[in-house]
Amino acid sequence: MARHSLSARRYFGAFLLVVAVLYGLVFLTGDTRTPQLGLDLRGGTTVTLTAATPDGQAPDPTELELARQIIEQRVNGLGVAEAEVVTEGDANIVISVPGDDGEQARELGATAQLRFRPVVQGPEPAVPADPAAEDPAAEDPAAEEPAAETPADPAAPADGAVADPSLPEPGDAPATQEEAAAAYATLTCDPADTSSEVELPESYLAACTEDGAAKYLLGPAIIEGTQVADANAGTEPATGEWVVLLDFQNDAEAEWAAYTAANVGSNVAFTLDGRVISAPTIQGAITSNPTTITGSFDQESAEELANQLRYGALPLTFTQATAQSISTELGAEQLQAGLIAGAIGIALVFVYALLYYRLLGLVMIASLVLSAVVVYAVLVVLGRQIGFTLSLAGIAGFIVSLGITADSFVVYFERLKDEIREGRTLRSAVPRAWVRARRTILSADAVSFLAAAILYVLAIGDVKGFAFTLGMSTVLDLVVVFLFTHPLMAVLARYRVFSSSRVSGLGGSLDRPRPAAGRRTAADRELVAAGAGRTAQDRSPA
Repeated sequence: MARHSLSARRYFGAFLLVVAVLYGLVFLTGDTRTPQLGLDLRGGTTVTLTAATPDGQAPDPTELELARQIIEQRVNGLGVAEAEVVTEGDANIVISVPGDDGEQARELGATAQLRFRPVVQGPEPAVPADPAAEDPAAEDPAAEEPAAETPADPAAPADGAVADPSLPEPGDAPATQEEAAAAYATLTCDPADTSSEVELPESYLAACTEDGAAKYLLGPAIIEGTQVADANAGTEPATGEWVVLLDFQNDAEAEWAAYTAANVGSNVAFTLDGRVISAPTIQGAITSNPTTITGSFDQESAEELANQLRYGALPLTFTQATAQSISTELGAEQLQAGLIAGAIGIALVFVYALLYYRLLGLVMIASLVLSAVVVYAVLVVLGRQIGFTLSLAGIAGFIVSLGITADSFVVYFERLKDEIREGRTLRSAVPRAWVRARRTILSADAVSFLAAAILYVLAIGDVKGFAFTLGMSTVLDLVVVFLFTHPLMAVLARYRVFSSSRVSGLGGSLDRPRPAAGRRTAADRELVAAGAGRTAQDRSPA
């Protein structure tokens, strides 16, 4: 008895240590004490971008992943908290932004290809001129530094310019200057039109400004946006004016220096998805980083241009395929519905346990409550450490796991009842039933965990959340059953209240009157013989 008591205390001690460590992490680290909720429970916006290529084929996986990383950097640079950017399928990138600011998420979907192109003609008004409007040319920021003469053809490459080997091969014949000039002559810009076409870097381009007020005829790209190393907004120490500081990578720095030296006085356009975001005048040769872009900037416009230059450099062009917003009210309703569904499931399990197992049902209920306590702490810790968010699909995974957890108790209790029916006392039946039950419990939970792991690897989106919570609950089920339920039964088996089948729900021979010492009935002898044979057959280490 002393040995079993010591063993039970060790199990309880290990379980209490696990709980203490988890809740120590919950209350002594971090700022929140609740699990992080997914967009479908707290509200937010999901935008799906689909990559568009000149030949219409699926993009290269390496370029798609690079685009995802750049979009993620851009999202972080814009200060969007707790946003998630993931690839989906072979051509999609999904941006998930929490909260009610759906417009911000849709603007993040306007991620684009950044290119630096020479201005061949323009700017010219693209809509009927408004006398009160300012001259668009007057607002063009200027790139500072002194320089050299301008060649007759600003689209021609400058001496010493290095061809960019990273430019893709054209899918179609590049647009010639004559074709682009014809399009430029009839171009009317619509500010409400945010669509973009796939533009080849070696083509001439008729492009509008972002506000649709002016249009430009642009030459083939000089530098790709992927060659931008960094861009930041700042102020001039002497004047306090806001400027944008632009750094190029080493290979592009020499190319940019050669081009600016050969094109002093000309404009160069920064295009994002084929739209002109800025067209400063080159005031001199720029031989080293950083390039200073000046103009009538305030802090907001300088930071916006810096972010566009820094995070707009994508190797692919994207179109917005879908945009779905869930209000915080709807998210709260879905969370409430999920919690109600979980409460109903738990209540049904509790009722079944009490009606069928009676006092043993209390053991099952206590185990399920402690399992919920451990799960809650794990969710909070995982939310802090790996950013795990609980979604509606995750709640469904927990509800399904209730059946798996309850099944472990059913297996154990039914094995225990089998031992009782064979004539053993409760105290001797508990360790024997555990040896037989734990194999079944381990096998069943292993199958459940394997299925959840495979589903997690192969699935995308919310299904991953379902698989993750299902697998996590399966593992925690083993922790509770091994460290709490089994040792608790070993302790309770020593109390007489469990010797009554009416109270314990075990049935069998617990209520059978025991014969006097040395006297056994024929039925007793049969039970003993059967039990001895069973003992020899089933003997295994505890």
